[in-house]
Amino acid sequence: MKLPIQKSQAFIHDLWETRIIPALMDYIRIPNQSPAFDPEWETNGHMDQAVRLVHDWCRHHGPKDMSTQIVCCAHRTPVVLLEIPGQLDGTVLMYGHLDKQPPLAESRWRAGLGPQKPVREGDRLYGRGVVDDGYAVFTSLAALLLLREHGIAHPRCLVLIECSEESGSPDLAYYVEKLREKIGTPDLVVCLDSSCGNYEQFWLTTSLRGMVGGVLTVAVLEEGVHSGDAGGIVPSSFRIARSVLERIEDQNTGQLRSEFQVEIPDRCLREAEVIAKALGPDSFSRFPFVPGMKSVVEDVFVGIINRTWKPALEIIGAAGLPDAFTAGNLLRPQTALKLSLRIPPSLDAGMASRKLKEILETDPPYGARISYQEEWDVSGWRAQPFSPWLHGAVQEASNAFFGKPAVYYGEGFSIPFMATLAASFPKAQFIVTGAMGPHANAHGPNEFLHIEMAKKITLCIAEVLARPLF
Repeated sequence: MKLPIQKSQAFIHDLWETRIIPALMDYIRIPNQSPAFDPEWETNGHMDQAVRLVHDWCRHHGPKDMSTQIVCCAHRTPVVLLEIPGQLDGTVLMYGHLDKQPPLAESRWRAGLGPQKPVREGDRLYGRGVVDDGYAVFTSLAALLLLREHGIAHPRCLVLIECSEESGSPDLAYYVEKLREKIGTPDLVVCLDSSCGNYEQFWLTTSLRGMVGGVLTVAVLEEGVHSGDAGGIVPSSFRIARSVLERIEDQNTGQLRSEFQVEIPDRCLREAEVIAKALGPDSFSRFPFVPGMKSVVEDVFVGIINRTWKPALEIIGAAGLPDAFTAGNLLRPQTALKLSLRIPPSLDAGMASRKLKEILETDPPYGARISYQEEWDVSGWRAQPFSPWLHGAVQEASNAFFGKPAVYYGEGFSIPFMATLAASFPKAQFIVTGAMGPHANAHGPNEFLHIEMAKKITLCIAEVLARPLF
């Protein structure tokens, strides 16, 4: 049964404006950083405060026949589980998370904004965690409230909200297994923690890159020595680090060697052509380039392939390098670089991590002491092709509430929880979507939620849930 468009839009607008946005503002004020960034999260109590806020809101505003619980286990972040009985066959699992990235210094936020300072400017609600991913639980429940408002049948739905996603979801697999009997076997999993290419269409993520990373350390001396005395005799640890990195990445083009490449499926190439048309020629302008700077590629199609199916290396941290304004004239004993290597969705992360270590450590120049300490390996994810009913549902929903067709979209970042959910529910269909569009800046300063986009996503999810799952 289809939703009445104008009545549905009015209901969701009122729900967001009067009940959801005030709750999101309260959520923004809570500094509940993920455990990787707040080791004292248990004693600080911020995570419990965020969980209680969401749980109490759901109990107060949710359907009367909904059951709610906070599930806690020692030394693990809690989860919130909602169960809403349905009238149609099948089960839907809806996912979100409450933990946040670090706030960053207030000075890095625009004047008048701050990580724990909720500010609304037109369609934008600013604050840390609001788009990544505080809105997800409210969107999930709002979609079901809309169906109940119009007496439209829906399947049994569960909403699972975790609190360790920004730390790599180390607790999610444990809770999925613990709650397996209650969850059952979902036919559809809806994840509201991804991105959108614009705010004018319904975007469905169909692939995610994997990621491997760790610390490369190059040591040449037991202690630092005068650079004038040793220069030309003792090789620079930084130069050696550059040379071993050149083994995996061409410094002129950024291309990675063949062991980290895969054959790109034809379906994904066709998707990229559609995405390029939807985004237009200025799609890379969202990046804050310094004046005169150019992107690696100018062709939008090539850029989309690069960020979704090609590997990319980034140095995300360094040690052994004194501050540029206080450094002495010293030949430093060692250099350490933290590497983050994005890998294609279908490349095995464990294999890639082992290969990276082998390449970096083998045959060290000058006999330098080189070590690579592996810190993480997360495989990517690829969605199975949508079944006919799901493809039809998302296209009709997008056309109804956006006035444009839905776009299937490969994403460049990594979401570790997707591997957990895909492995736990291998027969389920997946809708992976989100409101993290241009300039939303999740993880960075000036993070915001595009409110009108969130409302339309709510409407589209409701429209999909109003359909039989088969």
